Amino acid sequence: MTVTTVRRILCVAGARPNYMKIKPVMDALEAQGAEVILVHTGQHYDPAMNDVFFRDLGLRPPDHFLGVGSGSHAVQTGRVMAAFEPLVEQLAPDVVVVVGDVNSTLACALVAAKGGPLLAHVEAGLRSRDWSMPEEVNRVATDRISDYLLAPSPDAADNLRAEGYRDDQIHVVGNVMIDTLFANLERAKESRTLAELGLEAGEYGLVTLHRPANVDDPAILSGLLKALGEVATHCPLVLPVHPRAADRINALGVPGGIRLVPPAGYLDFIALQAGARIVLTDSGGVQEETTALGVPCVTLRDNTERPITVEQGTNVLAGRDPARIVDTAVRLLGDPPPPRRPELWDGHAGERIARVLLEGGSAAERARPTDHPRPTDHPRPTDHH
Repeated sequence: MTVTTVRRILCVAGARPNYMKIKPVMDALEAQGAEVILVHTGQHYDPAMNDVFFRDLGLRPPDHFLGVGSGSHAVQTGRVMAAFEPLVEQLAPDVVVVVGDVNSTLACALVAAKGGPLLAHVEAGLRSRDWSMPEEVNRVATDRISDYLLAPSPDAADNLRAEGYRDDQIHVVGNVMIDTLFANLERAKESRTLAELGLEAGEYGLVTLHRPANVDDPAILSGLLKALGEVATHCPLVLPVHPRAADRINALGVPGGIRLVPPAGYLDFIALQAGARIVLTDSGGVQEETTALGVPCVTLRDNTERPITVEQGTNVLAGRDPARIVDTAVRLLGDPPPPRRPELWDGHAGERIARVLLEGGSAAERARPTDHPRPTDHPRPTDHH
């Protein structure tokens, strides 16, 4: 493959979930001779948690760091836009690539859409249909203004078609998170984190809790901890504590059988997932990784934007009802589902994305679409303002 129309590509990362998604895209683009510029918005920038991810992934330092920091959704989005706009004007990229669904994704997408370069959205078409999730607003709005809709799975492409997007915009490319997982799995298995924590593969469960809907309401968090405590009577649980959840969890008290450990870097966390007997999580990415690893997963949410992990993987959506969580976990411990991996989750999504962006022709030459109808099957609930 040769680079034709598109040569300068600006890739954006803003938060930890973005790092695993942007790395395989950058690698594939650079392997084909594209000029790739990495911009880190600084939406997440705690050295203790960020530096280890860059090191574990072999992700080179960003070419530009915007340093926007934390803030409300409006403040953070505005800061990213104000910092990103002059950079786009200065660099004049052919394409801006955004990944996922964080505030930086939407902010940089808006700047690109108004500023001239073509816009590519990696993980396009994912839908939870839960408008209380800021991530849902971000991904729906980003898709609406993107030129290249790079879908991880057929169900995501179906969502886009149902919302009125053109077939020539939609590309089913596979899951970049799985590219990164497979590229690092052997290194992760060499991690000493299980030994250092005194764990044996297959003898523990892994828990992650970080979503505001789960950790910000003491009543909901208390119910989840109670359920996890009951699950722990069947299988001891390890919980790497996310910074936003640590104080709240400690204030409510940790049930017996649940062991709190410090946050893990990427390789150590993959090692913990791969060795777990079961995983209980509210993370979207963990649903995907456990599916690829063949590890039973209980999702502590009422919905998921990754239904393919339920239909074709090892994931079970349990919601936040304590009794249902316990019943689901105990059932999976006794009768784990057979491993199943969705099509194109094969470690080559980055290469397929590079082909879409670099082979040029009609996609790079067309104007941003203005004629397709506004989505009609994805309404905002009338009682949510």
